[in-house]
Amino acid sequence: MAFDVRLEPLDAKDLPPIEYRWDADTDILVAMLRPAGVSEGVSGSLDFEGSDGSWLTFELVDGRLAAVEVAVWPDVKSVATLQAPEPTLAARVRIPQQGDDLLTAMEVDTAIRAVADAPERTIHFRIGPTRASRAVHVARDLLLEVDAKQRIAGLWFLNVPPFPAP
Repeated sequence: MAFDVRLEPLDAKDLPPIEYRWDADTDILVAMLRPAGVSEGVSGSLDFEGSDGSWLTFELVDGRLAAVEVAVWPDVKSVATLQAPEPTLAARVRIPQQGDDLLTAMEVDTAIRAVADAPERTIHFRIGPTRASRAVHVARDLLLEVDAKQRIAGLWFLNVPPFPAP
């Protein structure tokens, strides 16, 4: 199923906070946003499934991004330092309603690659083939990469709390 990502510019001071939450039993990391404002669009999930079994799930509420869950991790390449790109704008990301679908689950099979800095406080997910993209600030510690066709190309988790100690 094809979908359009729409960006609604906003002032950087109006970016929603983000709350990262680890599930120590399953290694699931959830990034929860508190989207503000009234919107219309699909509610449900947009799942990116990697060929290695990895899963990134985007939870949508009224067409707006409400959470991102890393359900099954791809292999994570570790580097000493990882610098996030400078965002080109601050915006809300929206996936408009598709026909009469008000609640839906969409699945996209694609490559998912992950790179993290040594302390795993910055994590970059590349979604799909490598292509030119720009970073958009969608929450205080979350960047979304979109390509020229307004498709999701990647995701940056910033200031991720450490995995809980056993």
